[in-house]
This record gives sequence, C-alpha cells and structure tokens, in this order.
Amino acid sequence: MKVSQFFDNTLLNKYNTSGPRYTSYPTALEFHDDFKHEDFIQAIENSQNRELSLYVHIPFCHTLCYYCGCNKVITRHREKADTYLEYLAQEIALQAPLFEEYTVKQLHWGGGTPSFLTHEQITKLVSLLKEKFNFSENLEMSIEIDPREIEMDLAEHLYSLGFNRLSLGVQDLDLKVQQAINRVQSTEFIGDFIKHAKAVGFKSINIDLIYGLPHQTLENFTKTLVKAHEWDVERISLFSYAHIPSRFAAQRKLRDEWLPNTQEKFALMKLAIETLCDFGYDFIGMDHFAKPNDELSLAQNDGTLHRNFQGYTTKGGCDLLGLGVSSISSIGNSFSQNIKDLKEYYQAITEKQHAQIKGVSLSEDDILRGEVIQELMCNLYLDKQVINEKYNIDFDEYFAEDLPLLATFIDDGLLENNVNYIKVEQKARLLIRIICMSFDAYMKKHINQQRFSRVI
Repeated sequence: MKVSQFFDNTLLNKYNTSGPRYTSYPTALEFHDDFKHEDFIQAIENSQNRELSLYVHIPFCHTLCYYCGCNKVITRHREKADTYLEYLAQEIALQAPLFEEYTVKQLHWGGGTPSFLTHEQITKLVSLLKEKFNFSENLEMSIEIDPREIEMDLAEHLYSLGFNRLSLGVQDLDLKVQQAINRVQSTEFIGDFIKHAKAVGFKSINIDLIYGLPHQTLENFTKTLVKAHEWDVERISLFSYAHIPSRFAAQRKLRDEWLPNTQEKFALMKLAIETLCDFGYDFIGMDHFAKPNDELSLAQNDGTLHRNFQGYTTKGGCDLLGLGVSSISSIGNSFSQNIKDLKEYYQAITEKQHAQIKGVSLSEDDILRGEVIQELMCNLYLDKQVINEKYNIDFDEYFAEDLPLLATFIDDGLLENNVNYIKVEQKARLLIRIICMSFDAYMKKHINQQRFSRVI
C-alpha cells in the first residue's frame, strides 16, 4: 500500500466537510422516545442472533480533560462509584434474564474511566456479570484505562479476572499539549505499565492518540509516535480532535489560536499515518492501526471487518447490549440508548425497571442502507450482486436517486461504479464518511451538519 496516495491536499480540502462516523445507521440523531422498552424486548425475541457483546459504561473521571466529548462525571470521591454499581447491578439483574439464550463473546468496559474503580469494585462487577450472563470460554474481555490514576498491580488484577485486552488513553506525550488539555501524565510510567502488562500476560494492548490538539507540532507529535512504536503496542487508534465548543463546554477553555489550522492538522494526520505505516502497522479503516498478525488486520484482508459503537471490530456479528448510563444497544433490527443523566438513570432503574430513554426500529430500507454503508466503511468495496440476491432488488434501480451523488467522486478518480460493484480507491480512504453519506436517506434533514465532526 502506497501511503502517499492518501494525501492529495486538493481533494482533502475539497471534501473536508462534517459528517457522521457511521458507528450505526441510522445514526443516534434518529433515535426517538417513541421507541419503548416493549420494542426493545420485541427486538430481542425477533433477533436471529444468539451471540452477545456486552458494553458497560463507567462514567467517572478524576479530572476533566478539556478536549473530551464523552459522557462523564468528574469526581474525586470513589464512594460515588459504590452507589452507581448498586444501580448498575439492578440493571444487570433486570436485563440478563432477557438474554438467557445468548452466549457473551465480547465484554468491553468504557467511560469515563473504568480504571476509576477500586480493585474490589472491579472484582465485584466482573463476578456479577459472570453470574448473570452466559460467557464464552473464548471471551474477548477489554477495558479502557487512564494511566494517570492507576498502580502497576492493576495489570495483575485485571488479568486474574479474565481481561485480555487493554486500551490506554495516551492522546499526546508533549507536556505543553498535556497542560493545555488538562491531562498531564508520566511517559515513563505509561511505558513501564505497558511492559509490565505484557509480562503479566496481556497479548493485545491499544493506545489512543489524537491529532489536532492545542500546541501540537510535527516535531512534538513525532516524538509521541516514536514512543508508541517503542512501546510495541498491538493497536493504535488515531482520532481527529473535534472542536465543537458549542456542544462541549470544557472545550471553551481551549483557545482557537492554540489549535492547528486546517493545513497544519492535515500535516499532523499525514505524519501520523505515514509514520505508523513505516513502523510496520497496517492501516485499518479510516482511523485504526494494527500489527499485520492482529485480528483487525486479518479481518480487513479477508473482508470480514465490522464497525459498531466501539469502532472497528471483528465481532460485528454479535448483538450488542449496553449497560449503564448513556450506553447504546444494538439488538436485532433496533438501536436503543440509556438515559445520559446519572440521577435520572438511578430514578429510572427504580421506577421503570429499565433505563432506556430512546431508540429506533429499523425499516427494511434502514437495514439495506446500513449494510451498504457498513461494507463501504469497512472494506471500501460493495458487491452489488450480493446485495441484489440478499434483498431481492436491482441495486442500480433501488438507489437510482442516490447513485448520481457519486458522480463528483467518480470525476475525481476516487471510486469506480459499474453494474457489478462499487470500488472505493485507496486514496479516498480518508474521505469514506463523505462517500457513504450519498446512501444516507436521513442526510437531507441535516444539511446543516454542525452536530457532526469534520472528516479530517
């Protein structure tokens, strides 16, 4: 793969607009409160799937990172987690009986900061989940970690409970950048912890990096990338900082003049992709990197890569149950989301016996368009004949109003569209979100796309 082909500045500037990340279709903007808990239960009964991925949201963080747009609760009081875990236990007890026929193949803890929990709290929650759900012997079990507030022995504790994947929020290692975003951390400790976790037995460690942060330069971001290579992690997630201060109050602490301009941000992205590929990582989808022998790389190579609310995954065939405040579920032909406010979440669990607040039942058109977008997002290729046979349609006829929207991409040499397939060129990989918008039936309602992040 020629990495240089991704960086035609003229094309990147032309198409650098805002759009969905397509972790679902329809996106969360289409969820509504007419979708009731009865609809959720019906979706479980109607689902053809009996494999489950569990997502558990732990909302607490010790300090506020100014760039963050996640659903979180900032507190130094760990006892607040005890109250949360009590209500989470109630939700688990209420939801688990609905999934008696399912086998859990994947468990992921996100946040917030799951490592906010004490060893005792972590053990209690893992034990409860294993008691209530049927876990596969080959369970993929992962957790997100903030390296600022942990001790070295966390690795042993997590491994002893069955966790086999770790994801560390690193973002950037330059002190000036860290001070600006209120996330000062020790590079030495992160490296020591990764080394220790590998020695304990963890076979897969991911780190998150962000480009476009305040005061980032090519020189200081290079040092972060080199250090990531030295740590020899299996995966790296590279995200574009989405500066939307109108939505996220903490981002108002970041002055516009501190941020890289458009061309500087392009350069940071180009630097990261070229450097990581030169280090031997495979470029996965539009924002992940993995070693060539990693499951993500193998899935991309054989066309089985999937995408869900956790990003790119090899477990896309599972139904997804979200537990905890703000978590999202994908069950059968439905999406649903829990309440985002902590106190309201507690109240709902007590009074309604569930925390669901909104969702959407998928129409046949949603399912079809969702698969088209999924295939393009993950594999940059769509076999029209497969779609025709699966859905009993004529692809070009069904999408007659949408296909003309591809003309501009065809004219710019970014994709090929013929009677048998749509093939997106590698040089359009960074623009795949914009291409997929051509098949999004809901985009007409969102002509003003400020609620979405920019592509680059």
